Amino acid sequence: MILMLLGVVLIFGGVFAIKAFMNQGMNQFFDNMPQPASTVTDWTARRERWVDAQQAVGTFVAIQGTDVTTEAGGVVRELSINVGQPVKAGAVLARLNTANELAVLRSLEASAKLAAVQRDRWQALARDKLVSQADAEERSTQAATAQAQVEAQRALIAQKTITAPFSGVLGIRKVSLGQYLSPGDAIVTLQTLDPIYLDFTLPEQRVGQVARGSRIRATVDALPGQVFEGEVTAVEPLVDAATRNFKVQATLANPENALRPGTFAHVGFDTGSAQDVVVVPQTASASTLPQPGLRDPGNRPRQGRDRHAGQAADRQEAHRQAALRQDRRHPWRPHRDHRGPQGRRTGRHHRPAEAAQRRRGGGQQQGPAERQRRAGSGKPLTETRR
Repeated sequence: MILMLLGVVLIFGGVFAIKAFMNQGMNQFFDNMPQPASTVTDWTARRERWVDAQQAVGTFVAIQGTDVTTEAGGVVRELSINVGQPVKAGAVLARLNTANELAVLRSLEASAKLAAVQRDRWQALARDKLVSQADAEERSTQAATAQAQVEAQRALIAQKTITAPFSGVLGIRKVSLGQYLSPGDAIVTLQTLDPIYLDFTLPEQRVGQVARGSRIRATVDALPGQVFEGEVTAVEPLVDAATRNFKVQATLANPENALRPGTFAHVGFDTGSAQDVVVVPQTASASTLPQPGLRDPGNRPRQGRDRHAGQAADRQEAHRQAALRQDRRHPWRPHRDHRGPQGRRTGRHHRPAEAAQRRRGGGQQQGPAERQRRAGSGKPLTETRR
């Protein structure tokens, strides 16, 4: 039994000894840990000419852009679309089947021709008083109606010939030969790229800072390093009540078709005249101006002194709480060396009860007389037991 107790004592003693050795090594490591070196970068202050500028985001919009469609239904008989190529206004893009419409047109033309002959004959008879004037006018009306039907049929046939409504660049076609199209079906996209619009919005606080004729600069993520300049051509007079923003439209030259409709753009514009300034890095500047009413007799900002004092008090409180946690976890282990107010190590080695006495009563046990004196003076009664 005695041997077993001795074995248990030796095992636990070894564990505590190893733990104490490890903690001592960790304390020495943190005490002797070197501080990292500070990096210093030099910069030469220089004079530059700066302009007060504002930033916004916008979207490019084609001056003329649409999906070319058909007004009449039919089967695609011919396609003349060169994908990605420019076209002139009026160029034929597609033709639909018009065989039935042409046959109807010939029939209507024959009827219109007969109606015109009868109109002329009845007008001659009316002049000779052989027929009434009302009959002659009826024949004239029938001839005009027949001619109108011919014109309507020709317009229907013309609708089945799809042409470019304006000059621009064709997109990818959306139909094929033999496909049946209903009225309104898209055939191909047509966009005018030069010049091009840039639409962006600004908050209502900028209403007086931008006007028609103002110069703007635009950049796009797809073309890094390139800056495109333009001019404001329209300012929306209405401010949106929901967002408190108003729309601005600028026009930019695009001779190489580098800018495409729908592209996201960063917009910049100047709001004042250029000024000569001395520039330094933002990280090198710090505000040292005193605040009125916060100076102490030493001519130092009181707010700064209070801040540093508060930080020192926080560090001392955190240090005391850490020492108290060490007492609770390891009651028989020596404390890590603590530094006093002057930076000297105190080298405290005591038990938790002794530490509690030092914090509460200065390390002396209180007797009945002392407790009676504290009760008479209004101080709280405390009792420390070993």
